[in-house]
Amino acid sequence: MQPVIYDVAVSIDGYIAGPAGDISQFAHDGPVVDDYLDRMAAYSTAIMGRATYEFGFRFGLKPGQNPYPHMKTFVFSETLILPDGSDVAVLPQSVTEALPHIRESAQGPVYLCGGGAFAGALLAADMIDRLRLKRAPVLLGGGTPLFAAGAHPATLRHVDTKTYENGYLCQEFALK
Repeated sequence: MQPVIYDVAVSIDGYIAGPAGDISQFAHDGPVVDDYLDRMAAYSTAIMGRATYEFGFRFGLKPGQNPYPHMKTFVFSETLILPDGSDVAVLPQSVTEALPHIRESAQGPVYLCGGGAFAGALLAADMIDRLRLKRAPVLLGGGTPLFAAGAHPATLRHVDTKTYENGYLCQEFALK
């Protein structure tokens, strides 16, 4: 069974996006992004909620288009309707029902794309195996939290930390 890995940029004050979904304060190039893209190549499957999928529309993603063409991508939503022939699958059932099958059939690690509410629900269900944080040296003061929607306390085991010259830290933690 493949692990679920939440690999995400986060501000020092715990936000994965600022107010109104602003991600402009996070690095968009450089070594921290290069390392992220290298990790992305290892994921075989992506999972996300509707809000995260639709967030991509701001950056030119078209309805039905897969934001990660090398991955099988699932969007969890009871209301999202995409065009016939879409490159992503919309799953109306709960993630707790569908994720065990996705993990079993995946050919590599499962990338939890977000967002905070979706990740919070998975954390509450003990369905996240690894947390990879690209900790940005910024304070956003509000926005989308790293975890929301019923997230609960969790004990993490530190696996690795990499420091970058621009003040970023990439930290990896095991949750199980």
